[in-house]
Amino acid sequence: MSIWRIRGGRELDGSLTVQGSKNAVLPLLAAAILTGCETELFNVPALRDVDASLAILRRLGCRAERDSDRVYVDARPADGFALGRDLTGQMRSSVIFLGAVLGRFHEARIALPGGCELGPRPVDLHLQVMRALGAEAEMDGGDIVCRADRLKGGYILLPFPSVGATENAMIAACGAEGRTVLDGAAREPEIVELAGFLRVMGADIAGEGTSQIIINGFEPKKCVRWSVMPDRIAAATMLCACVCAGGDVEVRGLVPGHVRAVTDSLSSMGAELDILDRRARIRCHGRPQSPGVIRTEPYPGFPTDAQPLLMAAALQAGGTAVFEENIFSGRFRHAAQMARMGADIRLEGRRAVVTGVQRLHGAEVAAEDLRGGAALILAGLGAEGETQVTDPGHVDRGYERLDGALSALGAHIERI
Repeated sequence: MSIWRIRGGRELDGSLTVQGSKNAVLPLLAAAILTGCETELFNVPALRDVDASLAILRRLGCRAERDSDRVYVDARPADGFALGRDLTGQMRSSVIFLGAVLGRFHEARIALPGGCELGPRPVDLHLQVMRALGAEAEMDGGDIVCRADRLKGGYILLPFPSVGATENAMIAACGAEGRTVLDGAAREPEIVELAGFLRVMGADIAGEGTSQIIINGFEPKKCVRWSVMPDRIAAATMLCACVCAGGDVEVRGLVPGHVRAVTDSLSSMGAELDILDRRARIRCHGRPQSPGVIRTEPYPGFPTDAQPLLMAAALQAGGTAVFEENIFSGRFRHAAQMARMGADIRLEGRRAVVTGVQRLHGAEVAAEDLRGGAALILAGLGAEGETQVTDPGHVDRGYERLDGALSALGAHIERI
């Protein structure tokens, strides 16, 4: 349990380098078990979800070590195929190990995942993927169980561009014989990252970044090295923080195209943005304006993970904003907490109508999920007085020393 204490009213000033991507590194760690090879990953963020993934790899028999931002995985001695709730319950994306374990051992038993309660977590798409590749796939109580004497390439059509199902399909297809065509694939930057990593591992893969991905074969390498892409949601967090608190901040190391939906929205709010190669400078002084209507959509639309962050930036903006959440039904859990700080938010099903107030006041609030917790911290930066955010550990799942990063920019923040 952590308690974040934020005293608002201080503008941010300075520069920082964005961390490695949480949502990219987790499927890379899962894919590392696919063959008996050694893997070195660099620019790995220090996150609870990364620690949970390393614990899963060790449970499966791998050697997994961390040294600063470098992670070493030796999958040669791996011999396990079962993961219990004691491990999968620590992270929402633990189901990403399904394709890798099945591809390596022809059998997988994985307890349903845990993590943030953002709404229902259907695994039907993951089961559909494994069946399309020739596996028997079913639910056994709270476990996903898959078996196959051998996986065979096939045709997979996803009815929704699920990032997790796309990643599982890509990884499992590398362990299958023959050609696999995946239609309806997710197009997120993390999918492109995974494809590049699988290609270095020996996959013949093409089409990443489009709705059709083709895997034609796999010739495993013995040793793989890869540097993890920057975290686009962490970058968006710092950009939104500047609008919440005001100030002048430069975020280095990001990929501008990955955060365009967010920077376009911040520009519409009146923030001054200079977007250069691998960095963005944002300046915001005075009251921002409403961002209008924000609809979360699969990439390249506005990311659901950034919705709570932009909402925090809109709480004191002039005018009314409408946030339409189309990905996770439980993504507005932070709204009730923001209301404790004086925010004017009206929920209408999948829509949140936010009317900007003149000022927010500090309050005791609770983080109920990762991005919602970060959004409450950001709201505290722009509130009068002290905000105290009680957090059972959600924020550390996705941010590497968020308090240190904000303190370096001049924020008055501490954690207990």
